[in-house]
Amino acid sequence: MARIAGVNIPSGKPVGVALTYVFGIGRTSAMKICDTVGVDWARRVNELGEDEIQRIRELIDNDHKVEGDLRRDVAMNIKRLMDLGCYRGLRHRKGLPVRGQRTHTNARTRKGPAKPIAGKKK
Repeated sequence: MARIAGVNIPSGKPVGVALTYVFGIGRTSAMKICDTVGVDWARRVNELGEDEIQRIRELIDNDHKVEGDLRRDVAMNIKRLMDLGCYRGLRHRKGLPVRGQRTHTNARTRKGPAKPIAGKKK
C-alpha cells in the first residue's frame, strides 16, 4: 500500500481512482496529477515504482491543499459564517439545510430523525 498525504491508498485500484481516497482530490484533479507526473492513470498502484509514487507525493504536497489543511480551512469558513451571524451561519448553527432546500418535508439528513409532535395530523 502506498501512503500519500497521510492516507493509505488501495494498491489494487487504478492510480486515477486510488488518488481520490485522499480528501481534497477528486477524479479531475487525480487525472491532472497523473498527466503532470507522467503516469498512466489506468495503471494499478501496485505496478508503480517507488520513484513514481515519490513524484506523485511531492506534487500533491507542493501544489494541492489536502487532508488536514483543507479540513481546517472548511471548518474555519463555516465558523466564520456562524460568528458573523449571517443567514448561512445561522442555518449552520441550527443544523438546517444551508442552500435553500425545503424543510417542511425532507431535509432529514440535516435535521436528524423525525420527532413526533402530538396533534400535528390534520
